[in-house]
Amino acid sequence: MSSRAFTVFDTAIGACALVWGEAGIVGAFLPEADEGALRARIARRFVGAVEAPAPPAVADAVAGVIALLAGEERDLADVALDFSACTDFQRRVYAVVRAIPPGETLTYGEVAARMGEPREAARAVGEAMGRNPVPILMPCHRVLGAGGKPGGFSAPGGLETKLKMLQIEGATVGETPALFGDLPLAVRPR
Repeated sequence: MSSRAFTVFDTAIGACALVWGEAGIVGAFLPEADEGALRARIARRFVGAVEAPAPPAVADAVAGVIALLAGEERDLADVALDFSACTDFQRRVYAVVRAIPPGETLTYGEVAARMGEPREAARAVGEAMGRNPVPILMPCHRVLGAGGKPGGFSAPGGLETKLKMLQIEGATVGETPALFGDLPLAVRPR
């Protein structure tokens, strides 16, 4: 048997998938054009992975993803993830981002600052977000550009998917007029 297995499941935004190994979930996939394209992407990234019934911990993660994408308040920060293939810097970024509650956001610069890095490290934070192996479970969609701009999103569906997930979670994205109109409030939690 392969050291990696996966499951495909339906959500409010389309078919998603999780891939796991002995140390936890190693990959998460957002919807592709269809399930065939999703399975092909999994096969390219995790050669030899087999489709299998999810063990209890993965089944709980699947249920959490389904609920979150259906608009329920869910925090998936306790799901066991395997970041062993990631760099130390990426792991530090992901630790900060995993702590962002649903419905809230940080900017790339704020993530850098919480890591003890200068705000100039925001670009490196963005690069780590682009390499996120487990979107949704490591909620890179909750990280925005300066001034609350959406920034990028490398998962299928791009920015539209990111904005849809933030909307489902109740996060406000963009500039909201302040009381006197000259102080933008970038992003507010619910």
